[in-house]
Amino acid sequence: MRPSLLFACVLCAAVSAGPLDDLAKPQSGRSMRATSTSRVGPLRRGPDAKFDPKAEPRGDLDEASNWDNFTVPPGATHVLLDEPGPGVITHIWVTFLGPEPQGWAKSGSANHQEMLLRMFWDGSERPAVEAPVGDFFANCFGQRREVISLPVIVEDADSYNCFWQMPFRKSARIEIVNQSEKPISLLYYNIDWIKKDSLPDDTPYFYAHYRQEYPVRHGQDYVLLDTQGKGQYVGTVLAVRTRSPAWFGEGDEKIYIDGEAKPSIWGTGTEDYFLSAWGLQTTSTPYFGVPYFDQWGIVGGHTAAYRWHLNDPLVFDTGIKFTLEHFGWIAPDENPANKSTSWNEREDDYASVAFWYQTGEPTPQPPVPPASERRLPSLERVIAYARDFADASHHGPGEVTPQQLDFYDGPQLLYRPAKPEGAWLEIPFKVTKKEPLRLLLNATKSYDFGRYQVSVNGVKLGGPVDFYSAKTGNEEVHLLDFWPEPGDYTLRLDCVGRNPASQGCLLGIESVRLRERRPRVAEMGFDKDKDWRKEPVLYR
Repeated sequence: MRPSLLFACVLCAAVSAGPLDDLAKPQSGRSMRATSTSRVGPLRRGPDAKFDPKAEPRGDLDEASNWDNFTVPPGATHVLLDEPGPGVITHIWVTFLGPEPQGWAKSGSANHQEMLLRMFWDGSERPAVEAPVGDFFANCFGQRREVISLPVIVEDADSYNCFWQMPFRKSARIEIVNQSEKPISLLYYNIDWIKKDSLPDDTPYFYAHYRQEYPVRHGQDYVLLDTQGKGQYVGTVLAVRTRSPAWFGEGDEKIYIDGEAKPSIWGTGTEDYFLSAWGLQTTSTPYFGVPYFDQWGIVGGHTAAYRWHLNDPLVFDTGIKFTLEHFGWIAPDENPANKSTSWNEREDDYASVAFWYQTGEPTPQPPVPPASERRLPSLERVIAYARDFADASHHGPGEVTPQQLDFYDGPQLLYRPAKPEGAWLEIPFKVTKKEPLRLLLNATKSYDFGRYQVSVNGVKLGGPVDFYSAKTGNEEVHLLDFWPEPGDYTLRLDCVGRNPASQGCLLGIESVRLRERRPRVAEMGFDKDKDWRKEPVLYR
């Protein structure tokens, strides 16, 4: 065989290696499952119901055989698996009701950001895995989003699966702690594992840990993981809420291997680390994805991304420190030179989960904050709900009604003018302190909505806003950066027609909001004495 052909065959064989290869090889051990299936014994209806997880499945014709779920009350811990080893967990499937009120939970249920997932290996008192359920499955901010990747799949945004291999020698315990003020409703689960006779002495353990900084610390790179020992880093979930206008993702990953003083692995930008380019957008692939990306460049935008190092693990012998710069574009009024550049230290809100394998005990990680501290703090200085101004003095001809939509906690105000001519809506708000603020509308876009010109106290803000969208959804419409004097203000929307594709000129507004800017905007004070009425500005 020619050398070139031999090399091609070897290369082809190496490339073809994949997750299916081992299926045609002898397997050791015995398949097992821990499950929420209904079992013989006392019926477990309600939060105080008792049951024996080792009892036989019911398997009869009584409807109770279908009661395969649990209610976990606030403050309670539910054990999903507690088994002796040795063994390897191969698959976890979990589902539960979403937080919105519904027939099975009229007051709503716990949010998956409020559920803390913990895993313990070999009787250790320190969890090897400790992260909010949502973030562990790349569903951040308490939002339910679909994820289609190799190790993690969240089908239809409500079926949580992971295929990380999780070996243990003496024992394994998996639990969910309900840190919400509401119950976890209809908790179902299957955990598949293989019972082994033994594991190789050098088998590493699986670890995952959550961290957050609201906001990131000035002058310090964000740390995803810092641990001593031998292993391989295999994945990242990152959630960022922007606190400044423009693009946050110029910061590089800086990875220190085996105690080095300077990072030998240095990236080219946050979006590049997540294997995208020229920004991030919603996507889901086997190795990387962005399950949640709401709006580019706004104050208060959300981005959640994952990156799995399945074919390219970060290998370390004595330790690893994985950090991320928080640099990016910024508005002139936050830049010391009062200009917009691409390289500024930003002060956004970061949260993350690091995934890795390691032999022995890892370095203790910072404690995971309770659910009350994991919720992002509000950025709103003023919220004027449109529904509070439904009387005839605040709108032109047409019907005004409250309307409850899934993406709002309370009802929006739906304005139905018969024609665009003479259609208008006003929402008053009050300012009590002069400070830098971002003015915006929390609004609906839909297939029969119109175009409206926005003004405040008679001053037009930009061009007409097109509220048409083929699919009904929520969008923030950012309008103005300014230092308003204390006093009374009125935001007005005047209909100026409709998109040719729209079926009407309706308008749906949830609220008018004044959102805080970073404290350094006030400290620099570049725009403090500018008259926004003469030259309205929106930094992007």
